[in-house]
Amino acid sequence: MKQGTGIALAVAMVVLATGGGYWLGSKGKVPEGTQHAGAGETAAAVPAAAEKQERKLLYYRNPMGLPDTSPTPKKDSMGMDYVAVYEGEDGGDGGASGAAGSVRISTEKVQKLGVRTEAASRRVLDRIVRAAGRVEPDERRTYAIAPKFEGYVERLYVNVTGQPVAKGQPLFEVYSPELVSVQREYVIAIEGVRSLKDAGGEAQSSMRQLADSSLLRLRNWDISQEQIKALSTSGETKRTLSFRSPVSGIVTEKKALQGMRFMPGEALYQVSDLSAVWVIADVFEQDIGLVKVGAGATVKINAYPDKVFKGVITYVYPTLKAETRTIPVRVELANPGQLLKLGMFAQMELAVAAKGPVVTVPISAVIDSGTRRIVLVQAGEGRFEPREVKLGARSDTYVEVIEGVKDGEPVVVAANFLIDAESNLKAALGGLAAAPSGAPMVASKAVSHQATGTLDDVDAKTGSVTVSHGPVASLKWPGMTMDFVLANPSLVDKIKPGSAIAIEFVERKPGEWVITKMDATAAAKPITPAVAPALADPHKGH
Repeated sequence: MKQGTGIALAVAMVVLATGGGYWLGSKGKVPEGTQHAGAGETAAAVPAAAEKQERKLLYYRNPMGLPDTSPTPKKDSMGMDYVAVYEGEDGGDGGASGAAGSVRISTEKVQKLGVRTEAASRRVLDRIVRAAGRVEPDERRTYAIAPKFEGYVERLYVNVTGQPVAKGQPLFEVYSPELVSVQREYVIAIEGVRSLKDAGGEAQSSMRQLADSSLLRLRNWDISQEQIKALSTSGETKRTLSFRSPVSGIVTEKKALQGMRFMPGEALYQVSDLSAVWVIADVFEQDIGLVKVGAGATVKINAYPDKVFKGVITYVYPTLKAETRTIPVRVELANPGQLLKLGMFAQMELAVAAKGPVVTVPISAVIDSGTRRIVLVQAGEGRFEPREVKLGARSDTYVEVIEGVKDGEPVVVAANFLIDAESNLKAALGGLAAAPSGAPMVASKAVSHQATGTLDDVDAKTGSVTVSHGPVASLKWPGMTMDFVLANPSLVDKIKPGSAIAIEFVERKPGEWVITKMDATAAAKPITPAVAPALADPHKGH
């Protein structure tokens, strides 16, 4: 019975061994060193080992996400190991990826940041030309009242600049001896014509010529037809003559004073019709080619933020202001209620149709650093690729992308600056102009170097130390004695001068070497000045 049981157990073990061997053989060859492991343990170890062997090690990144990488294993100032980054593997949330310039944010962080994307699309981009201007009177609606004879201002009916006047309203009254003489001459000529109406010949013709000559002089002096008719009907000369407003408007200029003498052609009043005004806008030189006569324009006034005035461009001036590189443009617009006051500042906006459909992205998608413009393109779930773009025309909400983004590519339009902060985008952008894709991203600044030696002296006031160190292979330095700056004075709290040390240092600026890490170690052999004499210039000879 016992013998039968033993045989059965032996057969079962053979079957299990055969089946397990077949299963392992079907999955692949077991790597050396794993033969002792169980079946489940081996199954988990084989893919991981194979993956590590297939992938290429690119570099080691800072464990805190700082823009610092290293081609060899190292520790940061806090003693944390740098994380290995393999080809096709991200450097962790918020760090630069192995792909050139791309960054990765976890799905959870993307949701928390409120990241929103929009596809770049082709559209006709209406460009807005903006220019500052001022309200001025319509020169065609401005009238000057200037007597064409010599005289005196006898009386003023309108004695205030800015007073509104109606058409035909008396402005002032003048006395002129010459005017009285011509009136008397005209009255005599009219009476002579009437008395000689039955007479013929040369006498009647001469009197008619005298009357016509006097009438012509009165008309040339802008005496109204009503006044001439009243003079011919009554036969009474007027000592004074009233001048009336030729148009309804505002008295914009008044030079007449009570009792003053004026000469022929001297402008005593200026009246402007402000039912329509001009806006003279100064358009920049680069935009003047888009401005066309007859195009509609909108005008906004700071005094009326809720109102928009519609106007038409009627003239583009042929002169350029060299000081501002602008060209005046005239916009004519109605002024109901005379809300627009002369001299007001105005903002003109002119919508100009673009050249045709172009690739556009929202303005919010562009990160402008001042030297270049970046757009974040979504390359996958949680993956974003910064691209430098060349921009063209823009509207209020969209901007043309000439280079950098293709039609249909999703771009980040919200929280892109937060992505910049969260993922340390500046480090990724440094790879845009770096070596070819696949090359390790080695930081151009703060590259660490290691050395061993002896702590000679500590200067607490300046925060510096004197160290006699051995050769530094990464810098091709020989052993020497030189001064270092301490990144933190606490680095030497537990280390006394004369101790053997191991240091890690960087070049903060040309010629300034800063120790970021210092450890006392018995393994490091002290280096004395006798072995490596001090150098006045630590860089001499290398």
